[in-house]
Amino acid sequence: MPKTSKTSSRAAGISLLGGLLCLDFVNTVDWRTSDKPEEILNTYLDLVDWTCHVGALNDRKARRFRRTAARLPDRAAAAFEQAIQLREAIYQIFAALARTKPPPRSQLDKFNRILSTLLSCARISPGPGRFFWSWSGDHDALESILWPVAWSAVELLTSDDLGLVRECRGGGCGWLFLDKSRSRRRHWCDMKGCGNRAKARRYYERLKSGSHS
Repeated sequence: MPKTSKTSSRAAGISLLGGLLCLDFVNTVDWRTSDKPEEILNTYLDLVDWTCHVGALNDRKARRFRRTAARLPDRAAAAFEQAIQLREAIYQIFAALARTKPPPRSQLDKFNRILSTLLSCARISPGPGRFFWSWSGDHDALESILWPVAWSAVELLTSDDLGLVRECRGGGCGWLFLDKSRSRRRHWCDMKGCGNRAKARRYYERLKSGSHS
């Protein structure tokens, strides 16, 4: 995976390669399948930074969430823990599907439990030519930041694109992405990062093999 940009928060500069909000969310762990995964989200404020980075939160609301988190640190910690649980449930579900395996029942149950609490604050609102889902609960509720991610996962799980979820084949990467390539045979989250490393490794192995022939 590409390196994140140098910002005050890694969450505010992480590459967005998943193709969908929920997949970008699970990709907030670098080198997830390696021996040394790197956590990008370490606090609730990191979560706010990431949500702004992906465009799911505007600056005004972000400032309000930061103020509320500073005033209510215990609630911020609880909302952050729920975010990590949601992320890991989404990852386990989609990673299993990318490997053509059934998702773990325990993770589906966990996802549904979190989803049920968020859905209790959902409503249908009218928009230009269509209706859309919106949050009807307390807009200062720190957990409301998770609503767009959860709904993104629901939409993918119930869409025809579900079979396009892939797991990067880069060694230790583990990032997930939606394969919209023409051939539907994309192997890496990013050709410039994991793709080039894989090509370099194969080239080295060919050279090494040739030197012993």
